[in-house]
Amino acid sequence: MKLFLPPLPVSIIIPICNELENIPLLYQQLRQVMHDSGRDYELIFVDDGSTDGSTQTLAELSQREASVRVIEFRRNFGQTAAIQAGIAHSRYDYLVTIDGDLQNEPGDIPMLLDKLDEGYDLVHGWRKDRQDPWLSRKLPSFVANCLISTVTRFPVHDLGCTLKAMRRQIATELELYGEMHRFIPILAHYHGARCVEVETRHHPRHFGTTKYGLDRTLRVVLDLLTVKYMISYFGSPMKFFGKLGLLAMGVGVVVFFALVGMKLWGGVNMTGNPFLLLSCVSMFASLQFFSMGVLGEIAARIYYAVGKATSSGKKSFSIRHLHNMDSVDTRSMSRPPFIDSKVNRVA
Repeated sequence: MKLFLPPLPVSIIIPICNELENIPLLYQQLRQVMHDSGRDYELIFVDDGSTDGSTQTLAELSQREASVRVIEFRRNFGQTAAIQAGIAHSRYDYLVTIDGDLQNEPGDIPMLLDKLDEGYDLVHGWRKDRQDPWLSRKLPSFVANCLISTVTRFPVHDLGCTLKAMRRQIATELELYGEMHRFIPILAHYHGARCVEVETRHHPRHFGTTKYGLDRTLRVVLDLLTVKYMISYFGSPMKFFGKLGLLAMGVGVVVFFALVGMKLWGGVNMTGNPFLLLSCVSMFASLQFFSMGVLGEIAARIYYAVGKATSSGKKSFSIRHLHNMDSVDTRSMSRPPFIDSKVNRVA
């Protein structure tokens, strides 16, 4: 006997920053897509410090439509903070993130949700036919994705695509801050999530202006260093700083013996030899790296011993108003009492 369970409801998180013209159109498209899918849903618009009238439009929309919930930030905190706030205030076990600029295709959402039904924990989009300027957007994105894929050894074509679907259980385990939203698939994979990349449609921007430029490439590289450290050495910092310490010590020892040989067999004056300074600097650097490794180990032990208890109340954003939101202290929701999405399969 086969038991068919109804599809699980979905929380759709939409970061908004000055998208006045796009909001009504995006809402209509999302409502139609979710109605056709047969799933219950909620639309969580996160107003990330808009100044063009988007705030008022979202407030009015939330008053008319029960499915629309709005988080209004006090100022612009960035897309990562907006996604983090949406996750914290979501109610359902399936989560979808999508841009508010109408460049992502809402019609692709059911495809992503079907992948979650198959057992994947996170599905991220690949804008294979991306409709953006080549020099200012596509080329830097291609270089960044190749670099990230090589450094992290995580095969990916498009980390910059906001259109993603994930299980809430995985989403709540991710610690998002700074501009880590683009690394969500890598962080989820680090937590053991089953991830898959699927091709999604992409449209040119018709209203508003892009929030990204060439300066984003530098920030991506800096964030990549943080992510690489987190996924490779966060639990054992001494493996990273210890290698640097041994390398610096090796350089110091080799240079010192070279300096002694130059003195004994070449009669070179050690006092004025720059190798003496290099040897001393290398040995001091070695000591500093080892000290940083010890401090990192202590910090890691404290983190794992105390857990998230000391940081559960800290967030990278500040909310001014909540529209259509229940009065729930999300800080205490370490594991929401919602049905596990893995039961949504044919028995």
